[in-house]
Amino acid sequence: MDISVVIPLLNEEDSLKELHDWIAQIMQSNRFSYEILFIDDGSTDASWKVITQLSKQNSNVKGIQFQQNFGKSQALHAGFLKAEGNVVITMDADLQDSPDEIPGLYNLIIDKNYDLVSGWKKKRYDSKIRKNIPSKLFNWAARKTSGLSLHDFNCGLKSYKLEVVKNIDVYGEMHRYIPVLAKHKGYARIGEKEVQHQARKYGETKFGMSRFTNGFLDLLTIWFLTKFGKRPMHLFGLMGSFMFIIGFLASGYIGALKLYKLYHGVKTILVTNDPMYYIALATMIIGTQLFLAGFIGELILRGKVSENRYQIKDVI
Repeated sequence: MDISVVIPLLNEEDSLKELHDWIAQIMQSNRFSYEILFIDDGSTDASWKVITQLSKQNSNVKGIQFQQNFGKSQALHAGFLKAEGNVVITMDADLQDSPDEIPGLYNLIIDKNYDLVSGWKKKRYDSKIRKNIPSKLFNWAARKTSGLSLHDFNCGLKSYKLEVVKNIDVYGEMHRYIPVLAKHKGYARIGEKEVQHQARKYGETKFGMSRFTNGFLDLLTIWFLTKFGKRPMHLFGLMGSFMFIIGFLASGYIGALKLYKLYHGVKTILVTNDPMYYIALATMIIGTQLFLAGFIGELILRGKVSENRYQIKDVI
């Protein structure tokens, strides 16, 4: 099979039929063998009913319905597990991503041997305050922390080698930073293609201000995982050892100074009345806790097991 199109969605019943027909027309005109995977992320409208009808009309249409809303990352994860095409293309279901871009994205993977190609919506039709400005801020921060020179990390329109999606773990809300996850897994051939962006035709945007905070926290998480995800002891162990040594030396100095004054008959106070004693003691305790955090992190990595992050209600 040439292409798997993975489409996560939430309450997009009005756009699904039009999107399907558009994708099918592109596939047929380019003679691609394909499958369309709709991942219904707990929609409360008639989205799953529409997907079921489309699957009866077109055997290339498949679907997964979640029991409830688990998030876009979980939907992509489920789609990636089921995808079988040599090239996997992701897009949003709101018709803001143009299926006309599919052949170009496919060719960049096949002909140019890219591992991943990310779309770049250079000209956008979103609200500047709610989406454009936060996106530019996140993209700037992601470029600085990841070393990838992409303009639009969060663009839903991307293409991948099948091998890539089978080896990256998209969780939480990390769908914004899939290129960083791919790079972290050793897939360094990451490209970018300018794609057409269209104004939303049906429904309302799912973007909320909470995603601004979540995106920033996810960026910090992925930076940490990229730097120390496979070696937490290198960070926590180093910090913990340093703090413990500082606290130990400070405690030794306080004790030695106390003995020196007692030996020479110099008036002194109780060690427990010296604030520096408690600072040194707290530093040693924090250092020990950091060291143990690194050690426990190493143990968790070695005993890591996959967990069930979502519940599937139906599959077609």
